[in-house]
Amino acid sequence: MAKSKYVLTEKQIIKRINEGRGAGRLSDYKPWLYVNEVPSEGRSQRVYSHLTGRIHHVLSDLEFAVFLLLDHNPAVTDIREQFPLNRDDTLNISKEGQLWHPSQGGVNLVMSSDFLVNTASKTQPKFAIQAKYSKDLKDPRTIEKLEIERRYWQLKKNPLVPRNR
Repeated sequence: MAKSKYVLTEKQIIKRINEGRGAGRLSDYKPWLYVNEVPSEGRSQRVYSHLTGRIHHVLSDLEFAVFLLLDHNPAVTDIREQFPLNRDDTLNISKEGQLWHPSQGGVNLVMSSDFLVNTASKTQPKFAIQAKYSKDLKDPRTIEKLEIERRYWQLKKNPLVPRNR
C-alpha cells in the first residue's frame, strides 16, 4: 500500500489535539503520528509492548531497534513514541535562533520526538530520543530541525539523546 504524503491542515492539527494525540501514559497514550499517516524510511511497524500494554507506532527499522532496547530495559517505566512538541514553543525557538520551522502548504507543522522515555533512574528520570540514520546527519535541514528539538528539550529540562546508526 502506498503511503500518503504527510500534509496537515490547521483544522486537522486541532482535531488531533482534541483527540488527545500526544497525551496520556502507558496504555492510554496516543502517538501524534500513526504508521499509516506518514511516509517512512524502510519499514514502519506496529509493535505490542507488555511494558505499556499497547501497540506502538515506529516509522523505521532504526526506530524499531531503539524501541526494542527500551522495551526490554528494566529501568524504563514508559515509552511514548512520536511525541509532539508544543508548537508555540518550537516556533519561538525557531524565531529566536533564526531557524526555519518545518511547514508545509503554509501551515507550521507540529514537530515530534521519536521517543519520550520515563525511567526509574533518579539521575535521569525522563529523556527524549531522536533516531536518525548517519546518512541523514549530512543534510543541513535535518541538523536544523534537530537543533530546534534539542533547544526545546533543553527549555523543558529534559535531555535529547541522539541515536544514529
